[in-house]
Amino acid sequence: MSTITVELGERSYPIHIEAGILTNTDIITSNVASGRAIVVTNDVVSPLYLDILLKSLKGLNVSVITIPDGEQHKNLQQFEYISSQLLEQQAARDTTLIALGGGVIGDLTGFVAACFQRGMPFIQVPTTLLSQVDSSVGGKTAVNHPLGKNMIGAFYQPKSVFIDINTLKTLPDREFAAGMAEVIKYGIIYDEGFFQWLESHTEQLIQKSDEHLEYVIKRCCEIKAEIVSKDEREQGIRALLNLGHTFGHAIEAEQGYGNWLHGEAVACGTVIAAKAALQKGWMHESELQRIIQLMQAFDLPILAPNQMDYDVFMKHMQHDKKVLKGAIRFVIPQHIGKAVVTKDISQDSLRAILG
Repeated sequence: MSTITVELGERSYPIHIEAGILTNTDIITSNVASGRAIVVTNDVVSPLYLDILLKSLKGLNVSVITIPDGEQHKNLQQFEYISSQLLEQQAARDTTLIALGGGVIGDLTGFVAACFQRGMPFIQVPTTLLSQVDSSVGGKTAVNHPLGKNMIGAFYQPKSVFIDINTLKTLPDREFAAGMAEVIKYGIIYDEGFFQWLESHTEQLIQKSDEHLEYVIKRCCEIKAEIVSKDEREQGIRALLNLGHTFGHAIEAEQGYGNWLHGEAVACGTVIAAKAALQKGWMHESELQRIIQLMQAFDLPILAPNQMDYDVFMKHMQHDKKVLKGAIRFVIPQHIGKAVVTKDISQDSLRAILG
């Protein structure tokens, strides 16, 4: 088992990575201090992994809340439903919430945990590649609003994260590819050597080799843990983790949440950001092509929907969380392995790139 620690003083917590960790009763139950836990999951993950988790929670007082699957359900209505269930089940401040699922379940459960009785412990058990390498780590919790993605939320750290790579064996290919967009992001913003490794091991990752997946997940969690430890509330370096997200969130909002997967929108947004870097003279054409080729190797989209032009993008990007004093800030790669946050992208450049 690999263990990585997110260093945040008294709020530090471990990320445990191991094939089959969901069957490790001792480590799972040791994280439920009060002996009472409520599992929040969805109707797709539940038939696959709920029984395994419940067996590892044997001897504890455990109940389950199940919601529909999909990004379109990461909203205030489901937040209210889960909160109502907690009230009806007489959950207390020391009851542990366990998020069993992908990014939607993790974000939604974490936000409920942050708000219910002003804070209750929660554990992340991510079951998708995207949630394992990104959303389950770092304490960003939120729900979507029709006017913007993740606009209502809180920074609230889990008590621990359990990553079982065996859950990726049942992950649909499209969901797996969406997770790879976030994996590729880490190489672009932080680690050129990791990006090169991904280029060299594409086939093994497509085949979902346990050895290669475990390395990928561990390296991504190491990078994110390091960044979050330095900048928990995204006042500086953590904003780099949003590469591709400003453009990507606009695509998700315009197309309707769930029609484009989050990772698909991030992939397209990352290519747009790289094109902006090329226009500024920061990135060479060869680097842009390497990014495009790696995205395409995992069947990720690199072009925005035809009906989305400059005006449509701007309508949504004005609501981006990185907007300060009315100015949109973009995460732009200077080259593979380094990125910056800048508002210095001209309207003419954006029109040329977005159409």
